[in-house]
Amino acid sequence: MTKRQKIVRVSLIAGVLILVMLLVLASCGGSKDDAKPAKPVVNAGPETQLNVPDGYDTRRGWEITDVSPQYAVASATGLVAYLAKIDESRYQLRTRYAESGKAGWSGEAWRPLAPVDRYPRLLSVTKGDKQYFVTWSYGRLGEYAVASADSLVSLDVYDAATGEQRRVEVPWGDAPTVTATGPGILISDGKAVSAVVDPSTGEVSRTAPGSLGYPKDCPNCEKLTEVRGVTSNGLLVSGAKEFWVRGGWFSRKVAPKGTEPRSGVPASVSSGQVLAKWQMKKGAKDAATHEMWVVHSLDTGKAVAQVRCRKPAIDSGAEPQLVASPDGRYLIAGRLAFDLDEKTGYCFEEPDGTKPLTLTSVADTGMAYGATSARTVTDALSGGGNPVQVNLATGEPEPLALNVRLPTGDTNGMGLFRWTDGKDRPRLIVYAQRGES
Repeated sequence: MTKRQKIVRVSLIAGVLILVMLLVLASCGGSKDDAKPAKPVVNAGPETQLNVPDGYDTRRGWEITDVSPQYAVASATGLVAYLAKIDESRYQLRTRYAESGKAGWSGEAWRPLAPVDRYPRLLSVTKGDKQYFVTWSYGRLGEYAVASADSLVSLDVYDAATGEQRRVEVPWGDAPTVTATGPGILISDGKAVSAVVDPSTGEVSRTAPGSLGYPKDCPNCEKLTEVRGVTSNGLLVSGAKEFWVRGGWFSRKVAPKGTEPRSGVPASVSSGQVLAKWQMKKGAKDAATHEMWVVHSLDTGKAVAQVRCRKPAIDSGAEPQLVASPDGRYLIAGRLAFDLDEKTGYCFEEPDGTKPLTLTSVADTGMAYGATSARTVTDALSGGGNPVQVNLATGEPEPLALNVRLPTGDTNGMGLFRWTDGKDRPRLIVYAQRGES
């Protein structure tokens, strides 16, 4: 062996030894903390920088494009669900973690019964301690249906935690109303015909209009009868006036003090509560000008919070819809807002009833957003009216810049915003609340 060959051989051996030592160090190094999964962090920020209220940080968040007009949230799992179009006829439910924007589970692609140019509807429902996402469509029977009927409501129910998917198809004659404000999914014709789907089992139960448990001595209950919601104790039903839970409580028995016991009319239902409008007691000094708006517990009918509000000069026929903060403490509905912990309510309008404030969203912090002089929630979210924010701890509205974009909702410390770009692509943009980690 030459001297040069010896040098090369020694160099090779040394290189191998160094490599072995590095591998040993790599396998032995690191602490127990290094083995823990990294805590999800909000990314560097979405590309789109909207002008939003100061309570949100546009540098921290995420966004997605070409998504459905509707989204749903499951705060317990931290997921935001939305629909993506796979091809000309198929859709897929997808999820992202609200805080990080990272992709969660995705459902199987499917063909809805609705026309292909229309996204299926998307809801969320809670039963007990479990949350579900629900997509639904209505249409004529096709090759993909499994039930035998001329037309039906097709629902896909997903476990929000695992993505487990269940198909439920309910034969249905006319265009339905589908809501998920209680522990079940309610399908109705907007009147007395209804069916309830149990999200945990897929079981479908129907109650005939003649079996709605009409209270005695209530002629108004049998006029304009409508199934309004699902409670843990039965269906919530209303008539031309007065409302009741089948087999449970009756509004006349839980009428708030200072109101006419036979005047209650439900306006909106959310998970656990119903918002009702009551006439003031005859002879009261403001009976001709004001009404009482009351939040009742769905399970017991007990009044939780209430506020007086001036009667509108023009009745649009569109009752305010209840929207809850993610933790359920705060409720908003049009010009109304309630703090269920403090049992307080607000009616945001001028003393003469003019310039009402239309609220669009409320966060767990008690900060609500909306706009004065807006015709509807949709109008306010589209830039109509004058944007404001209201801290429900004080109840004092504060004006915002006219070009501020209002959030459509909040979840897990993140604000959700909708925006359509210059190429007509719908975007869902999520910004972190300031002060949230």
